[in-house]
Amino acid sequence: MTTFKENTANSATGKLSLAEILQIFAEGGQLPLKFTAYDGSTAGPDDAPLGLDLLTPQATTYLATAPGDLGMARAYVSGGLEMRGVPPGDPYELLKALTEKLQFKRPPARVLANVVRSIGFEHLLPIAPPPQEALPRWRRMAEGLRHSKTRDAEAIHHHYDVSNTFYEWVLGPSMTYTCACYPTADASLEEAQENKYRLVFEKLRLKAGDRLLDVGCGWGGMVRYAAKHGVKTIGVTLSAEQAAWGRQAIIDQGLGEFAEIRHSDYRDVRETQFDAVSSIGLTEHIGVGNYPAYFRFLQSKLRIGGLLLNHTITRHDNRTGAAAGGFIDRYVFPDGELTGSGRIITEAQDVGFEVVHEENLRHHYAMTLRDWCRNLVEHWDEAVEEVGLPTAKVWGLYMAGSRLGFETNVVQLHQILAVKLDANGGNGELPLRPWWNA
Repeated sequence: MTTFKENTANSATGKLSLAEILQIFAEGGQLPLKFTAYDGSTAGPDDAPLGLDLLTPQATTYLATAPGDLGMARAYVSGGLEMRGVPPGDPYELLKALTEKLQFKRPPARVLANVVRSIGFEHLLPIAPPPQEALPRWRRMAEGLRHSKTRDAEAIHHHYDVSNTFYEWVLGPSMTYTCACYPTADASLEEAQENKYRLVFEKLRLKAGDRLLDVGCGWGGMVRYAAKHGVKTIGVTLSAEQAAWGRQAIIDQGLGEFAEIRHSDYRDVRETQFDAVSSIGLTEHIGVGNYPAYFRFLQSKLRIGGLLLNHTITRHDNRTGAAAGGFIDRYVFPDGELTGSGRIITEAQDVGFEVVHEENLRHHYAMTLRDWCRNLVEHWDEAVEEVGLPTAKVWGLYMAGSRLGFETNVVQLHQILAVKLDANGGNGELPLRPWWNA
């Protein structure tokens, strides 16, 4: 029996349809979904509940000139590629099907040459990406060296200064844009975020009258939680909109005596002798090469016996490169870098911290992203009106894809607890075993 792919490889003369080209690249020629293209061709089961529609020649150019997640994102954000069977605020089921059931392989040279001829050479010339895309890394030099204060501020602005109203719809009342910690499988997002702050607070052994520095404080969730318990807290963020929202929340909740949020770089904090430092979701923006300076700075802010809680997304190993993939770097976290928890622990230890505990919360982050996507779906029409359809689609794609990444152990979420020792190795008489409730 002769397969379609064999016929194509043997003759390699006729012009291929777009659906035939997709089948050539698909392992076994089988698709887990229905594919349609603007040239009238189709592939995949007619009764498939999920599908992809290629609508424009521009989308073909995006896919051909940037194979992988970046090209797909460009085609999707521009409106030239549509997903069927899933809401745009949560395309998780389609992304899962593509990941689990669709494998790509490189065809023989003769077939590949015919693919190129069939697509048309004009589609192999790069075109301008959608306006939602950040500049490539090499062109960001105009904003300063990577992880300079100026360039970090621009990267944070790109991601966080979207719209506070948009974030309220996605994140919920807590305005917490970091991994929650679910006390039970059926806990709500708000319960889980409150539980996360409780866990951080207890790990840091904070009590009324203590002083806390929260670097990369976001909208001030940890700042307000600690202030409600009588802890004098300074939070810093590079996002002007986050700072404004957080300051108003402090006023509204009557926490001005204990809480302060600054719109500044964490490196500009001058105060020292804090009882604790929390870094919740900042390390991803630091840059791996800057870890030594980062941990030295945080250590310099602490008193002897003071504790650091570093909460960050990590790689699943310590070998994978730090740079983010094309889609994440250009649409979500410009200049973001991830590494393994082992590298982070090593860097903290090498500046003199004693790491006393660490744990992986990756399954909790998958659940957090599930709930954020649910919120986006619920508020989809308002979100589109607030930030525009392309940006709303970026967020649905990013959060659903990230959920899949945490579920499949592509990425993890680690909390690392460390203490500043004295010259003789004293740790401020910490208890012998973990002192917090799980």
